[in-house]
Amino acid sequence: MNIFVAKLNYDTSDDTLLGAFEEFGTVDSAKIIFDKFTGRSKGFGFVEMPNDSEAQNAINSLNETELDGRTIVVKVAEPKGERPQRRERY
Repeated sequence: MNIFVAKLNYDTSDDTLLGAFEEFGTVDSAKIIFDKFTGRSKGFGFVEMPNDSEAQNAINSLNETELDGRTIVVKVAEPKGERPQRRERY
């Protein structure tokens, strides 16, 4: 299962994210997303867990909890094609 993690502290590392989810089972990957121009964290990331029941337990347990001083949001990631279109900016 692909898990979306938002409202992360900008200093949170991939390893910290990995450690938080490893408490609930096997983690294939944990990746913080960085801005390609500034190199700064965008404040969100993704975690891949192969076992859906472990992943759901992690989501239920970690959503609205504190990680690195910030209350995070954890939910099932939506596939790219199913996200709503963004508004055009003027």
